[in-house]
Amino acid sequence: MSSSAMPDVPAPLTNVKFKYTKIFINNEWHSSVSGKKFPVFNPATEEKLCEVEEGDKEDVDKAVKAARQAFQIGSPWRTMDASERGRLINKLADLIERDRLLLAAGFPPGVVNIVPGYGPTAGAAISSHMDVDKVAFTGSTEVGKLIKEAAGKSNLKRVSLELGGKSPCIVFADADLDNAVEFAHQGVFYHQGQCCIAASRLFVEESIYDEFVRRSVERAKKYVLGNPLTPGVSQGPQIDKEQYEKILDLIESGKKEGAKLECGGGPWGNKGYFIQPTVFSDVTDEMRIAKEEIFGPVQQIMKFKSLDDVIKRANNTFYGLSAGIFTNDIDKAITVSSALQSGTVWVNCYSVVSAQCPFGGFKMSGNGRELGEYGFHEYTEVKTVTIKISQKNS
Repeated sequence: MSSSAMPDVPAPLTNVKFKYTKIFINNEWHSSVSGKKFPVFNPATEEKLCEVEEGDKEDVDKAVKAARQAFQIGSPWRTMDASERGRLINKLADLIERDRLLLAAGFPPGVVNIVPGYGPTAGAAISSHMDVDKVAFTGSTEVGKLIKEAAGKSNLKRVSLELGGKSPCIVFADADLDNAVEFAHQGVFYHQGQCCIAASRLFVEESIYDEFVRRSVERAKKYVLGNPLTPGVSQGPQIDKEQYEKILDLIESGKKEGAKLECGGGPWGNKGYFIQPTVFSDVTDEMRIAKEEIFGPVQQIMKFKSLDDVIKRANNTFYGLSAGIFTNDIDKAITVSSALQSGTVWVNCYSVVSAQCPFGGFKMSGNGRELGEYGFHEYTEVKTVTIKISQKNS
């Protein structure tokens, strides 16, 4: 055990054999109707790991039919007590931590169906399906629009969306600088920057700007890149080649548009989709790196002079998923958090999420909420039942 009383991280498994690569419908494993498969690559080595059955419209139809049957009046799932459903869900969570076995959890057939596939085929089939009541999607704003459009053209199914972000993180001169630097760093570099809530627009008050940049660069240079399954590595690869090339293109745009490259700024290593931890200073609001969601390990630091100025600039975006504020002035914290058009605002911290707190976005960052009581509202319908009685007794 380490000094922090946390268990030691076990050594990563090697030569793993992939047992589950098929479509899961009605508690059975199926090949795709079309017979097609798609490859899965290790982004750290660019080596093919396995091939997975590629679901399409016909596979989605089978899954929806199984789900409809599982939710019919009188079915085992519909007649199961809520406490027993909860027990199954908790058991599934334990099994996922252990070995990802769905069948062992004991769900009735058809309650859980998994159809791997691509957005334009399997995703489009789900979004436009006349027998699907609800779609929840996490991903890009572009695809979120397509899902809403498909829902409107089909059966007006309910849609909840958790989409892109370009989240402002505001650091005032009275903030605890060490704390702000660390949270701002983790806020954008966590998971190689592949995070919807990434603190990707960092506004720092003018009087502390130079020192903040210096410390941020120092922190970024401490990162160790490599295979994320190797102990001691703090940054792994981007998810795939397409995303890798998009990030590098945005980095180049920052250089060309006049931002000052403080560190990083290019690929790392001779294989895998690795990008150096990158920090830009002297970034202005009209630059692409200040407007577009990068989804990579790129921190851009902008300067501000006044409270009113930074609020206006922070809200000047199509997105509104999250935001961070660093200040020791409670009045300032309340004023700014109320003014920011963001679904979540963290004060003197960042990316602190709990199951009790609703999570979702304003504007083009989506609609609907996950987690908390509000999360249940997305999956329930309000019904009014009025009964006439023969005599009023009270």
